[in-house]
Amino acid sequence: MSKRKILITSALPYANGPTHLGHMLEYIQTDIWSRFQKLRGHETYYVCADDAHGTPIMLNAQKQGITPEEMVKNVSVERQRDFADFSVEFDNYHSTHSEENKELSALIYNRLNDKGHIKKRTISQLFDPEKEIFLPDRFVTGTCPTCGAEDQNGDSCDACGATYSPTELKDPRSAMSGAIPVLKDSEHYFFDLPAFEDMLKEWLHSGSLQAEMANKLEEWFAEGLQQWDISRDAPYFGFEIPGAPGKYFYVWLDAPIGYMASFKNLCDKSGLDFDAFWGEGSDAELYHFIGKDIIYFHSLFWPAMLDGANFRKPTNVFAHGFVTVNGAKMSKSKGTFIKARTYLDHLNPEYLRYYFAAKLNSGITDLDLNLEDFAQRVNSDLVGKVVNIASRCAGFITKKFDGKLSDVIMEPELLAEFQNASDTIAEHYENREYSRAIREIMTLADKANQFIDAQAPWVLIKNEDTQEQAHQVCSLGLNLFKVLLTYLKPVLPVMAANVESFLNTELTWESAQTPLVGHEISKFKALMQRVEMDKVNKMVEESKESLEAANKPKIDPNSPLAKEPIADEIEFNDFVKVDLRVVKIAKAEHVEGAEKLLKLTLDLGGETRQVFAGIKSAYAPEDIEGKLTVMVANLKPRKMRFGMSEGMVLAAGPGGKEIYILNPDEGSEPGMRVM
Repeated sequence: MSKRKILITSALPYANGPTHLGHMLEYIQTDIWSRFQKLRGHETYYVCADDAHGTPIMLNAQKQGITPEEMVKNVSVERQRDFADFSVEFDNYHSTHSEENKELSALIYNRLNDKGHIKKRTISQLFDPEKEIFLPDRFVTGTCPTCGAEDQNGDSCDACGATYSPTELKDPRSAMSGAIPVLKDSEHYFFDLPAFEDMLKEWLHSGSLQAEMANKLEEWFAEGLQQWDISRDAPYFGFEIPGAPGKYFYVWLDAPIGYMASFKNLCDKSGLDFDAFWGEGSDAELYHFIGKDIIYFHSLFWPAMLDGANFRKPTNVFAHGFVTVNGAKMSKSKGTFIKARTYLDHLNPEYLRYYFAAKLNSGITDLDLNLEDFAQRVNSDLVGKVVNIASRCAGFITKKFDGKLSDVIMEPELLAEFQNASDTIAEHYENREYSRAIREIMTLADKANQFIDAQAPWVLIKNEDTQEQAHQVCSLGLNLFKVLLTYLKPVLPVMAANVESFLNTELTWESAQTPLVGHEISKFKALMQRVEMDKVNKMVEESKESLEAANKPKIDPNSPLAKEPIADEIEFNDFVKVDLRVVKIAKAEHVEGAEKLLKLTLDLGGETRQVFAGIKSAYAPEDIEGKLTVMVANLKPRKMRFGMSEGMVLAAGPGGKEIYILNPDEGSEPGMRVM
């Protein structure tokens, strides 16, 4: 097998918010493919970067009172931590707001400009007179010109699906200030995409795209390619266009160049040859993994830019579908819009890597994360089939045979069947048909378990005459397990590393063909726990709670008073209706499934009440048991998800750890009224 040179990228995540499971599909899919190519011995590099430019990032940073650079850096730290915890292993992770990207963007633009592929013309755009900024499409709302639906975005209608220009909206409003935008002229810079029509038509059907994507893109040619606006007016967070003060590259101009910039950064650090991968005569392979929603940028604008600037075009652009949860679009209200970090707080990341792999293919159909099927599939396949092989064989080897495998391979034809599956499974991985690879692997796992069941080493081991047979059965079982884990290594890198420690050998694609005989193994340790549905449900509930928290007014801890605005005035007669009582916290308990609540049993002096209080971030149960506090005793009981709350404890503070329960003097008695 000849050694290949391969460069792989995932779409650059926009540095404007947290990572969720919909994002993780792409990075897990790409990481599996990258790990597979490395496991096969190919020279492979996987690079990515933060997509750091654009109006939304600039405005979000302003809202937070920090610079865009600071905001991008903060998001990047969290995102890279999420990726690492899901075992997504980049050879380099960079940012589009980098010197490498600035230089390459200018280089590509200047080459295109020198060849006459950059055009200039004056256009009219909607302008916010209050914020004094030209409004991007998504920052204009109004009435759809096609169906009349109100409160629609400036580029498309959610109600009827129509697309249009922001200037076509009826009753437009700025989403930034609410002001009525005005039309204002500005000179813009355009990339002459129509000049590349013949090249693009040939490239689309060269095998560089999935057939369904290539056919979809034909619609653009039928409608006629248009020149692409690549400039934005100040203020804008991005790179200024060379020779055009006050004009900035549109984020989609420099975003894909970020692939090149991240690799250039890696080359400068490691001595790799940049041109060997990006030059026109490159014999390396270049692959982009992306979502189906950004296929136009990667399969029209991007190859045309590369071609016009004398760089090579991608070998393939692989598009995938979206993630749905329980058969529906991810929903914040249902708790199925799940952040990567929320998942990681509750569940093993390799569960998700395996489930995605078990359902992924080379097409662009959406992938449904059915949470019950997710638990059942992982428990059945990984715990019940794969890990079960090792757990049933390893103990006998350790206890009865000094931790050494047999010198004899029992039933070599069974081992050969596992080893001979190598090429078929490799082909499935290569073609991104991961689900087919998983089916092949699980079929083999079933055969291994059937062999062990038929031989019953737990029976053989009891008879001295058949103990050596038990030794050979368990040794073969562990060799079959070794082959399976080699095939699963791209999907389950953490489990594979633990298996390498257990078997005292490195799992490589080639070594799967060589059995372990007379080989010493380490003591077996549990490799994976079953998925517990209560943890899955807690994850969903916490996702709902995160939404509730996000919808609450934010308190600025740096404000002088660190408090919410004072509520509307009430009459004295309204206030005297509130019955405030001194109470003793007789018992405090954690609430299973609740992130912020403690369950309090309050003693009013002969009577007890159950109250749920959102003070968990500031107090542990043992900190407050036996203390006095003040409660609203005549508040109507309210049924909550965790039970009935029969009052309210008074507390104050800006939030987090700074929540202070009102603590009366020790001379007070439970039940006393607060005057």
